Amino acid sequence: MIQTSAGFRGLVQSQRLGSFQSKLGACYNYASGAASSLQHACEPSTYSDGDYADVDWDNLGFGLLPTDYMYRMKCFKDGKFEQGQLSRYGNIELSPSAGVLNYGQGLFEGTKAYRKENGCLLLFRPDQNAIQMKIGAERMCMPSPSIDQFVDAVKQTALANKRWAPPPGKGTLYIRPLLMGTGPVLGLAPAPEYTFLVYASPVGNYFKEGLAPLNLYVEDEYHRASRGGAGCVKTISNYAPVLKAITKAKNRGFSDVLYLDSLNKKYLEEVSSCNIFIVKGNVISTPATNGTILSGVTRKSIIEIAQDLGYEVEERVISVDELVNVDEVFCTGTAVVIAPVGSITYQDKRIEYRTGAYSLSRKLYSTLVGIQMGLIEDKKGWTLEIR
Repeated sequence: MIQTSAGFRGLVQSQRLGSFQSKLGACYNYASGAASSLQHACEPSTYSDGDYADVDWDNLGFGLLPTDYMYRMKCFKDGKFEQGQLSRYGNIELSPSAGVLNYGQGLFEGTKAYRKENGCLLLFRPDQNAIQMKIGAERMCMPSPSIDQFVDAVKQTALANKRWAPPPGKGTLYIRPLLMGTGPVLGLAPAPEYTFLVYASPVGNYFKEGLAPLNLYVEDEYHRASRGGAGCVKTISNYAPVLKAITKAKNRGFSDVLYLDSLNKKYLEEVSSCNIFIVKGNVISTPATNGTILSGVTRKSIIEIAQDLGYEVEERVISVDELVNVDEVFCTGTAVVIAPVGSITYQDKRIEYRTGAYSLSRKLYSTLVGIQMGLIEDKKGWTLEIR
């Protein structure tokens, strides 16, 4: 069973939100640290519960809508990140020889803020995203913010852009933390300077199908990751290589691509941007995180929720041949949450699966989203309320 970080709820509850700060030009400075009061970057009117940005909330997709503020802090040769600050959302300046541009030395995370009926925002397990970034940073020879710095930055970004958080049930405020080698480097080496940046955008469903079942295509020519590579972390270099396979599949009418392992070309790995689960009777199986698969926060949470509901969960090697004999398939991820799979096509053979109101994926989705939105009691300390 995957364990939650001990004591995080107590840490969060001990933090008190600070008062609004007066506007000081284009950007604002903040005190950092786990026990520091959270300080706000907008004028008080921005935080009125009834004040929303001018957005068509009923027709949100998963595209960028620039919000008001972003958060940024830097790290120089000492390996420690300086005090961060919020500034107006906008372009950033980079050296042409920045490590992120020349050698792809960059990581990203994704998390969401959910608006409650009382106007407060709920974050979901941001400490786990911070841990994922630290693991990824070590793999990519980068310094990383501490867990406290990461969570504090996410909270500040969410609150500074609160008017962009959709009304309950209309979507979420997607928050994107980035860690980049921004210092100049010509020879292949770690960058001498790093930038941690967090921005946000209101979003709806990730897939154009909404909550309708996905139709996946099994790709056996292109591969998402290989043993010894960086498939287990959210490095930016993992994602551009799958664009060709996605484009090819979507041109044929599929929703997304399911990738196989690069060595044997027969074992399930991931969909382009999410994990995959199969269901047979009371047993739920998902590919083991063996160095090529990201152990996502949503994946971890679903495993724990399913076990609490009495299901047996296996993390193991899954052959593509097993897809013929399973009852149900679904995908998980921060962006997609839980997406039911209606069919998978492999070598021109289409296999269909159970979906609908009585499916397991619908039950898991309702439970997870209920916790994330504050509609179900959070007994695990996964949510963090900010206002």
